[in-house]
Amino acid sequence: MKFHFEFDIKKTQSPIHHGHKLLLIGSCFTESIGEKLRKHKFSTLENPNGILFNPVSVAEAVGAYIANKKISSKDIFEHNETWHSWKHHSRFSGITADECIDKINASTSSAHTYLKHADHLMITLGSAWLYTLTGEAANAEPGTVAANNHKAPANWFQKRLMPAEETIRVLHEMITHLLQFNPHLHIIFTISPVRHLREGVIENNRSKALLIQAVHQLAEKFEQLYYFPAYELVIDDLRDYRFYAEDLVHPNYQATQYVWEKFTEACMLEETRILLKEIAEINLAYQHKPFNPLTEQHQKFLASYHVKTKSLQEKHAYLNFEDELAYFQNGR
Repeated sequence: MKFHFEFDIKKTQSPIHHGHKLLLIGSCFTESIGEKLRKHKFSTLENPNGILFNPVSVAEAVGAYIANKKISSKDIFEHNETWHSWKHHSRFSGITADECIDKINASTSSAHTYLKHADHLMITLGSAWLYTLTGEAANAEPGTVAANNHKAPANWFQKRLMPAEETIRVLHEMITHLLQFNPHLHIIFTISPVRHLREGVIENNRSKALLIQAVHQLAEKFEQLYYFPAYELVIDDLRDYRFYAEDLVHPNYQATQYVWEKFTEACMLEETRILLKEIAEINLAYQHKPFNPLTEQHQKFLASYHVKTKSLQEKHAYLNFEDELAYFQNGR
């Protein structure tokens, strides 16, 4: 008996390997995949603006990276004794205006340099619902799209669903500018399987449908664009609430792991996947916490993995096992 519906996934024409640089932008699901890439020793930069959900905020962030746009005090606002940017996640907020500005400008500058030489850009779109600022909002032009609400009053925002034409236009312009800035860049689009139920069930489905249609339309126009079906894997393949966290909104560890495995199969070559398994074994040994660290058995365990890790490092000099080698050598 089959308890879930598996489907074939078209493989990318530009597989990822450990020599590549990857930039990831988008929803919180981006950070789940980014964490797995980091653990498996890929070179990554994740969400230089923090978590972003909608196409407008993603496109504005990408535009800022390309232009290496610097902000000043006129671009931020004070709320609840903290300085914020409407374009950034609250991890870029600061107690002083200078702190906020410095964090944002440093992140943008880093993203500009990284994007110029990146091999892959992974964009995960979460929602086509936009929250635009009203005349009540602090230090912003009415109609400006807010990437984060920073717990501001509800009357500072108006909500609207992006029309299909606007969604396609915004993303098309962004892709065009990206490929002008970095012609060898390959772009992977995914739609987040995180369910935006605060908008409503029907409203969430309308939003996801708009994003899926827009990305598929664009994939037909740009050879360097690839669609990975993270959304479909959770919604149509797994299709069960046991693969969601208690909030029934976010996919749980098992679901994320399943999507990760499908991602490696579709987006990486066999030799890269073999290397992933070797790295995963070292990660597991590195995370092992012995009950009695001074036993001879544990010392043999450390010595064995020191040899394995050193051998792997010598074969793949571009991988960084500095922390693991230090642990296996010193036991801490």
